[in-house]
Amino acid sequence: MHCKAFRRLKHKTQVFLSPEGDHYRTRLTHTLEVSQIARTIARALRLNEDLTEAIALGHDLGHTPYGHAGEKALNMFTHFEHNEQSLRMVDTLEYDGKGMNLSFEVRDGILNHTSRGKPATLEGQTVAWSDRIAYINHDIDDAVRAGVIRETDIPKPFRELFGERHSARINSMILDIIHNSFGQPFARPSPVFEREIMNLRQYMFDNVYSSSIAKAEEHKAVDMIAYLYRYFTEHAECIPEEFGAQDGTVSQKTVDYISMMSDNYAVRCFTDITVPKNWNIF
Repeated sequence: MHCKAFRRLKHKTQVFLSPEGDHYRTRLTHTLEVSQIARTIARALRLNEDLTEAIALGHDLGHTPYGHAGEKALNMFTHFEHNEQSLRMVDTLEYDGKGMNLSFEVRDGILNHTSRGKPATLEGQTVAWSDRIAYINHDIDDAVRAGVIRETDIPKPFRELFGERHSARINSMILDIIHNSFGQPFARPSPVFEREIMNLRQYMFDNVYSSSIAKAEEHKAVDMIAYLYRYFTEHAECIPEEFGAQDGTVSQKTVDYISMMSDNYAVRCFTDITVPKNWNIF
């Protein structure tokens, strides 16, 4: 929580790019919601709450500016996965290149929190499912606020299973994981809830994440991040010494630098490079 990468999350996009309004989620508020959900589950299952919290707070530290739009831009040039970059952030980049000296269990949980990962600990499994519960539900909340969907647009089977309201949905998903996992060698929802959580996630991809409102400015963000990548790979001397570990290629240093940027910083950096500056002869 005390590292610079964590503080930068407050200015990184969750879903809606640069939304006008105080209540839309950022990558930071997403992280805090994941942490709270994960600790609730961990406490009920008598797991290590501190380990759970550490994984949750670190799981998105490697996200690019403008969320998955930035990730999409970097993948035009090189392999980039935000979970792998999150691990690199805590292992190599933070604390002036010294890393954080975290335990295997925390590092494993950060790396394996995505749907393709297989966490080695119950705490890691808890965070992985808490991440899905958090973003599905707060993205519904933000989408309703933005006018992309209405609560009643959510298909009736989901509303009947999970509940009609934001808090009810989160509560039902948490309780299902607790009831299904207590005393078991796993931390996951029951088969019915697991299937329908993933179906609700697909509904969000089909109706929110790909909507014209959510995607309206995405192409600009992708173009901007792509431009920054090309520029800094050609002008590596412009990457500040404090950014970009010295253990990699120019491409890796560029990826490290860009992934550290907040949305606002990326815009300022792009503007400094592309917009002529005023000058005064006096």
